[in-house]
Amino acid sequence: MAEIHPSAIVEPGAVIGEGCRIGPFALIGPEVTLGPGVVVKSHAVVTGWTEVGAETVIFPFAVVGEVPQDLKYRGERTRLVVGARCRIREGATLNCGTEGGGGVTRVGDDCLLMTGAHVGHDATLGHRVILANQAAIAGHCWIGDDVIVGGLSGVHQWVRVGRGAIIGAVTMVTNDVLPHGLVQAPRGELDGLNLVGLKRRGVSRAEITALRAAYQMLAQGEGTFLDRARRLADETDSPHVREMTDFILAATDRSFLTPQ
Repeated sequence: MAEIHPSAIVEPGAVIGEGCRIGPFALIGPEVTLGPGVVVKSHAVVTGWTEVGAETVIFPFAVVGEVPQDLKYRGERTRLVVGARCRIREGATLNCGTEGGGGVTRVGDDCLLMTGAHVGHDATLGHRVILANQAAIAGHCWIGDDVIVGGLSGVHQWVRVGRGAIIGAVTMVTNDVLPHGLVQAPRGELDGLNLVGLKRRGVSRAEITALRAAYQMLAQGEGTFLDRARRLADETDSPHVREMTDFILAATDRSFLTPQ
């Protein structure tokens, strides 16, 4: 029930779902599972222990599931899991995990990875994430739902980017980004809230007002940044503000981009 071009190579052991289409000169490795309706266009490579969700489209010259770019990798059997309805554009690269990082790289549903985007080993991307052209997510990163990373931007290893944040183009992010934060400038400065994104997602005016007040308190209140976050957590009844304080107070390997 799949359409496979005669010049494509589908290695024995690969599982090809109903309605898949595999284009000319594509390569599907022996441990790959393609869900129903997946499209792998010409010259794309899907290899490794990789699972691709239903109706995802992989464009020419993308490489999905290759070994990590990590000198500690010793050939251990690790995975890449890609969700449903993703768009993996030309030249994008997604690596499988490493034993030391948990063994799995994950990409959620409905993500758009534009030309040349990179997802490093053991990274986790949520749902509806957009990586613009040549954006790079380093190993072990955690990217929340609805995050947008601008073109030619990079996210340093182990960094967390909270839900709904936006990172501008040509930006290097080396510290954690608050949920719904707006980051820009070459060295990644937190420059307010992603108000456009909040409005597009239908967040109520009351919740946006609460988030703006919380942001000001985090920027200008008494005590350290963590002290202000703990006090805010005790005082708020806003679910969006609670999400922000939970993010700040959770365990992390990095420091935070803090409000200016």
